[in-house]
Amino acid sequence: MGKSQETWNKKENEKKRLKKKKDKEARKEERKANAKEGNSFEIAYVDEYGNFSSTPPDPQKKVSVKQEDIQVSVPKHAAPSKADLIRKGIVTFFNDSKGYGFIKDSETQESVFVHINGLIDPIKENNKVTFEVEMGHKGPNAVRVKLAR
Repeated sequence: MGKSQETWNKKENEKKRLKKKKDKEARKEERKANAKEGNSFEIAYVDEYGNFSSTPPDPQKKVSVKQEDIQVSVPKHAAPSKADLIRKGIVTFFNDSKGYGFIKDSETQESVFVHINGLIDPIKENNKVTFEVEMGHKGPNAVRVKLAR
């Protein structure tokens, strides 16, 4: 005789599925029984702080705003002047044979990568330099590097 294809696990899964279906039907019937007829929503107000409230706002606290004063977008920043872009720093490491190194910014104390292509004057370690920073593929790069006079 062949073994039955109904395993214990299959029977348990079927029982769980039927129980879920019955529970869902019961919840549906309960919602129907508890629903108020004709009034399925409540009116909500927003107070002066942006919070929802069940009471209407006080008309005496009303603030009028001119349409011209409303800004929808982010205000544009003014372009920095040429003098603000030039930074000062000290060369902490530079390898002439490989053509790269690092400059420590005097103001922010962050290390900025410098490539030999970004140099105007030849540099060595511990030289004081002026430079500009541009964003490269892997982070900030020092360009237009000159010895500080």
